[in-house]
Amino acid sequence: MKSERQKHENWQDPKREQLVRISNLLAQALDTAVRIPGTNLTIGLDPLLGLVPGVGDALASLIGTAILGIAGRLGLPRILLLRMSLNLLINGVVGAVPFFGDLFSVWFRSHARNARLLAQAAAEPSRSTTPDWGFVVAVIGGTGLLLLAAITAVIWLVAALWTMATTG
Repeated sequence: MKSERQKHENWQDPKREQLVRISNLLAQALDTAVRIPGTNLTIGLDPLLGLVPGVGDALASLIGTAILGIAGRLGLPRILLLRMSLNLLINGVVGAVPFFGDLFSVWFRSHARNARLLAQAAAEPSRSTTPDWGFVVAVIGGTGLLLLAAITAVIWLVAALWTMATTG
C-alpha cells in the first residue's frame, strides 16, 4: 500500500499537470479564446460553432468531452465526472435553441467550469464531493420540476383545445 507521501507525489506528477494544462487550453479555446473589441466580453469556439444549425452544438460538446476524458484518465471521483457531464448536457441542450442558446453558451461556459472542477480535484486528492452531489441533485430535481411543468402545460393546452373544439 502506498504511503501518504507517495500518494501526494502522485498528485504532483508532471503528466497529471500536463493533462490539467491541456484541459485548460481546450476550455479556453471553446469558451474564452477571443476578446470582443471594446468590451470585457470573451467568446470561444463553442458559441461560434453553435451558429451552425444542427451540428454546431453537437461538435462543440464532442470537443468538450475531451476534458471529461482527461478527468476520467486522472481517476477523479465519478460524482465529479457526472457533474461535468451535466454541465456539458446543460450547455448542449440549451445551446441547441437558436440564438438564445449561443448567448447562454457565452454566459454558462461549461468547458471552463469543467476545466476548473478538474484542476481543483486534481490538486486536492482528498477533495470533498459533497458540493458535487448537491449540484447533481439540484440539476436532476430542477429538470424533474421543469419536465413536470411542461407536462402540466401540455395537458392544460390539450384540455383547453378539446373544450374549445367540443363546445364551439
